[in-house]
Amino acid sequence: MGYSLAITFVRMIYVSKNIKWVVRNGLLLLLLMTLMRLLFLLFFKNPNKEPVLDAFVMGLRFDIRVMAIPSLAIWILSCIPFLNPFIKTSLAKFWNTFYCILAFIIVAFYAIDFGHYAYLHQRLNASILSYTKEAAISTTMVWQSYPVIRWTIGIVLFMLIIWWRIRKNFRLANAGPAMIRKRLAMVVSSTAFFLLLAIGIFGRLGQFPLRWSDAQDLGSDYKASLAMNPFQSFASTMAFKDNKTDMQKVKQHYAALATYFGVTNPNPDSLNFSRIVAARDSFSFNRPNIVLVICESFSAYKSSMYGNPLNTTPFFNSLCNNGIFFERCFTPCYGTARGIWATITGIPDVTIGATTNTRNPEIVSQHTIINDFKGYEKFYFIGGSASWANIRGVLKHNIDSLHLYEEEDYAAPKIDVWGISDKNVFLEANQVLAKQTKPFFSIIQTADNHRPYTIPEEDREVFKKISVPKDSLLKYGFETEDEFNAFRYTDFCYRQFMEAAQKEKYFDNTIFVFTGDHGIRGNAADMFPKVWTEQGLTCQHVPLLFYAPKLLKPQRFSFLCSQMDILPALAGLSGIPYTNTTMGTDILDPAMLARDSGQHKRIFIFDDGKQLAGTAFQQTFYQQPVKGKTGSLYNLKNNDAIPRNDSLANILQSFTEGWVEWAKYLAYHNKKL
Repeated sequence: MGYSLAITFVRMIYVSKNIKWVVRNGLLLLLLMTLMRLLFLLFFKNPNKEPVLDAFVMGLRFDIRVMAIPSLAIWILSCIPFLNPFIKTSLAKFWNTFYCILAFIIVAFYAIDFGHYAYLHQRLNASILSYTKEAAISTTMVWQSYPVIRWTIGIVLFMLIIWWRIRKNFRLANAGPAMIRKRLAMVVSSTAFFLLLAIGIFGRLGQFPLRWSDAQDLGSDYKASLAMNPFQSFASTMAFKDNKTDMQKVKQHYAALATYFGVTNPNPDSLNFSRIVAARDSFSFNRPNIVLVICESFSAYKSSMYGNPLNTTPFFNSLCNNGIFFERCFTPCYGTARGIWATITGIPDVTIGATTNTRNPEIVSQHTIINDFKGYEKFYFIGGSASWANIRGVLKHNIDSLHLYEEEDYAAPKIDVWGISDKNVFLEANQVLAKQTKPFFSIIQTADNHRPYTIPEEDREVFKKISVPKDSLLKYGFETEDEFNAFRYTDFCYRQFMEAAQKEKYFDNTIFVFTGDHGIRGNAADMFPKVWTEQGLTCQHVPLLFYAPKLLKPQRFSFLCSQMDILPALAGLSGIPYTNTTMGTDILDPAMLARDSGQHKRIFIFDDGKQLAGTAFQQTFYQQPVKGKTGSLYNLKNNDAIPRNDSLANILQSFTEGWVEWAKYLAYHNKKL
């Protein structure tokens, strides 16, 4: 109906065939993107069932911009006589084909965008380009996770309809008068059309153009996502793909960070960031073994430890009740590569867009506290290939004498794109560790809690899938039963591993640490204050457990801590001296716990997809745009608003900016010792 009215209006205006043709096809592209937004609304349910008309209006403005850019270029080119299809009719097929290709690019872009959102709950951004660096793995994962054949058939059929409409648009435009004979009418109509397209591209009548951040004014993450056009979100993040260190800001924030982290010999000229930490003689043990498990997408709010009624991790919850459990641990950034980087180097990865620090050959050399575990055998177990995201380079280049186990090193068969099952990674790692005669530091990285959410055939007799009503799944953080059961399978694998390890001699003198590489953005409104969902804290909130029943007494801590604190804490527990160049601290240091029970802790949280950075402190979270100066304070304890506290906001703003600049600086100045 709207399309027909718009075409009728165009017919009434005294304009050239070129303008009528471009308008018809422009409206077709606009209709296509509006249809995609309706499909988004259909496929990704509105969690709070809030009105979305304002999101559609905002989305239409983004769509007009995306439509207006190629429309302006095509109109200008088609006005050139030797490119004008209404003068040189043999060019009609070329221009129709070009429009069809443009429509196909839109459809394909949205298809990728929908898959991206289904997994990450973020509209398409430049970080998708990182997957092209592991094209084979990424393609296989997509093939195993999505109905590619059905999508392809649907797109082909849809494109046939588009092709028919594009050809018809040309015929209808060509059926009008041969040319505008009144020069004034031609000038007026052409000028008006140019201005309309220019306004569409700018996005508003005002000083500043329409920006992606305008969608954040809609009041909810879902509505902002619904409004966004993936071309807009992709282009916006591309602008930030190059992170450059601002040395003036690095020096400006040095004193505050050096004081906070307790730098041994602060020097504003050399910008020394090292802390020489002596072995402590209390609450530590003599050369215990270390097993650090980094679990894929281990979202805190989806687990049993935080009261999720679906009770996905009952076994792990029992471990937490018998170990040292940190309730409020966060990864500094989202993404597996960033999580591995932060854990090993103790530095947050603040690159924005298409790449990660792990893929940068200029910064492959990094100091890690793991090497301070002198006399330890070092192991890294991953079910798939360590070539992914150049993790191999980071591991092998920086961890001394590392024994790296990958998919081809195991007896178990590969089950999907991520290699062998997590259960078999755990069990085969246990067999290797049981044979060791020297103390060891071992990292085990899991992957099954990830699309395509494969549950191995060999485990389906023992591990039983559970069906849960769709509304309950959505209410408690899960999109599908496959995702829900994959999360449960993680708990099953933990049980298999710990029951096997308990039978081995190494168990009694081993500290097991479990954490997530990151969480998954989702709705946790029934379990946490709304800020956790609305500001994306669910994306980085993960469990952290130190478990050693023969060595550690059960404790539960509620102060803030970070993934970057893990290695300093392990070094402290192990009674070894170490050099700390990280942005982490020993969260089990008895002196610190006696002083203020961790209440001084400030942690950094970075959202590369939305280009936001923040600092959490006690019950407050400060967040601001990476390229901005104005931030907001949020309440981590409840849904009450926090009165504006300029003093606290200024302190946390300074820390946030310091974290960002120093994370970029340290990535290039944390060379392996």
